Amino acid sequence: MRRVLARAVLALSRFKITGTPPEEPVCVMVAAPHTSNWDFILMIAMAWSTGVSPAWLGKEEMFWGPLAPLFRAMGGIPVDRRNPAGLAASVADRARRGNVSAIVIPPEATRSLATYWKSGFRRIAADAGIPIVLTYLDGPTRTGGYGPTFHPTDDVVADMDQIRAFYVDKHGLRPDRFTEPRLRDEEPALVADPA
Repeated sequence: MRRVLARAVLALSRFKITGTPPEEPVCVMVAAPHTSNWDFILMIAMAWSTGVSPAWLGKEEMFWGPLAPLFRAMGGIPVDRRNPAGLAASVADRARRGNVSAIVIPPEATRSLATYWKSGFRRIAADAGIPIVLTYLDGPTRTGGYGPTFHPTDDVVADMDQIRAFYVDKHGLRPDRFTEPRLRDEEPALVADPA
């Protein structure tokens, strides 16, 4: 049923899928660019239409009220953005135990233009010993899908250079809102003096 619904959404939106879904049983899927409310619907549709049943992180405010059971059934994991300590470790632990498969994370963490991506996707993948799969939406070409898969290394800049190279021609649905893939961890001055 999910696959039929997902294919209907993609047909109506005229989005085409490129790339191959991850073969790894457990992975972190980077969902970017994250520039519109439609991103969530299209990304879930792409995953379901290719046989991937993702778990995804969403702000805890989404998990109140009548839609909360639906979001949980769709794989939603609530996140307290005011107190994110321990989130990466908790999600990594779920992955290690095999309780989730593809963990979808939008590292921009907002639909607005920001300065940095959040680094939780790298921490979860590294802590759980699972690969990162790059996924995307591109409004101008009406395509989305799967890109390269890699394991995070100790070289943050090299990992992020690989990510930047993949997303250089991906624009999202609202290109003016896409945050360049850059982590605060890449800025030596900020690492040395977080104040």
